[in-house]
Amino acid sequence: MIRNAAAAAILSISFFVSQAQDNPPKREFRAVWIATVANIDWPSEPGLSTRAQQLEFTRMLDRHRETGINALFVQVRPAADALYANGREPWSEWLSGVQGQAPNPFYDPLQFMLDEAHKRGMELHAWFNPYRAVFKANGRVAPDHITRRHPEWFFNYGGKKLFNPGVPEARQYIVKVIMDVVRNYDIDGVHFDDYFYPYPVRGEHIPDAALFRRHAPRGMSLDDWRRENVNLLIRQLQDSINREKPRIKFGISPFGIWKNLDQDFRGSDTDGGASYYNQFADSRKWLEEGWIDYVVPQIYFPFGHRRAAYDNLVLWWSENVFDRHLYIGLGAYRIHEWGDRRQLPRQINYARKYSEVSGLAFFSSKSLLENPLGFADSLKNNYFRYPALPPAMLWKDSIPPLPPTNPRLRQVSGGTRISWDPPGPASDGESARGYVIYRFRQGEALDIDDPRHILNIQFGNTSFIDGNALDSQDYVYVITAIDRLNNESSASCRISTQLAGLP
Repeated sequence: MIRNAAAAAILSISFFVSQAQDNPPKREFRAVWIATVANIDWPSEPGLSTRAQQLEFTRMLDRHRETGINALFVQVRPAADALYANGREPWSEWLSGVQGQAPNPFYDPLQFMLDEAHKRGMELHAWFNPYRAVFKANGRVAPDHITRRHPEWFFNYGGKKLFNPGVPEARQYIVKVIMDVVRNYDIDGVHFDDYFYPYPVRGEHIPDAALFRRHAPRGMSLDDWRRENVNLLIRQLQDSINREKPRIKFGISPFGIWKNLDQDFRGSDTDGGASYYNQFADSRKWLEEGWIDYVVPQIYFPFGHRRAAYDNLVLWWSENVFDRHLYIGLGAYRIHEWGDRRQLPRQINYARKYSEVSGLAFFSSKSLLENPLGFADSLKNNYFRYPALPPAMLWKDSIPPLPPTNPRLRQVSGGTRISWDPPGPASDGESARGYVIYRFRQGEALDIDDPRHILNIQFGNTSFIDGNALDSQDYVYVITAIDRLNNESSASCRISTQLAGLP
């Protein structure tokens, strides 16, 4: 019998660590948000040299990869501006300090970030803030900024200048902005956060009554009209992405509460602000209609929270995901506030209990890198100790790639080099995007469903050096191919050190 709380806590922590190591998931989306607005995460300050910006980003990615992160949400459009070259909006002030001023020496930040993420086998989802136009309503903007060209599309609220979602031309413009990136860059996903209509500010009102009278169908309420304006943007963007590049994922990270139970019998057992009413964001409908591929509810609350308990919200979302992917958004920035090193580990374990939960995401990069209360170490050494593939999206692509061929082994100065030839196109015409390298001891069952055998997940490269192989041990290496949406080939590409004649 456990006789005191301290002993119970020690046993609880030991159980969490053991569970993380003994039952690691082979498939799990593990993401981090990288916020650029106000230089929250990157770059650390505006006006850094190109070299300094690039060095900060690659060091950040190296540390996240060591932690076990396999996907990034990178904010590329904080406020009707751009952290990329091939688009229609001015350069972001968070790069140079002056909106409209390009990096000097010139480089394309998004292309650079994509290259570096893909080198490390990480997905990059371009994160757009669709409606924020100017971070401070009276802030300086570039001469060609959209607020100067079409001031009638915007309103001021809460100290910011925002697109009016009720203006059809504004919605079309936002879709065009995002589709510039879809067409011009090899992104893995398009991502929105929780900002649709603005969070309510006491004493302020959204000035859209005239638009409502002009555009709303007869009999529709103001609130329903606002929700439909957001729905129209989501639906139009999904259609545009699927027509242009159907392999690109589209996901949204709404506020954690859709509706409370006392507002709707379908709502969660909570008593807090509801995005359905406050941001006019009907996230449950987006899932039910199949307009988005994944949802990342921001459940930045602890267990036992009086108004929004973490466990209640995870349960609700798992019951309302409608066969799309559910990734739980976790608040790494709140660890010190909670002062409880067990809180986020408990949250990870709880989320993993639900088969409907396909992954986790942490806000935000800087908070995670600070390793609050040793949490990043816990991810690296326990919860994300073994690599994981993001889950496949079978409604977008269910055809696996062909396996690689002609595996070869060679002893080199750094260890054992495994090489192979890429496969040809699969039946859907798609080629392999990357590879998973597994290692087994000679005679061991070749179980590729066990991630403890994964040495590396990589994009593009057709070789890998195993620097930790023991000279006294015979191994079998298995190489599988993965496609754009993480379908995995058969494990028929394999080679033994014994048969290869390696010492």
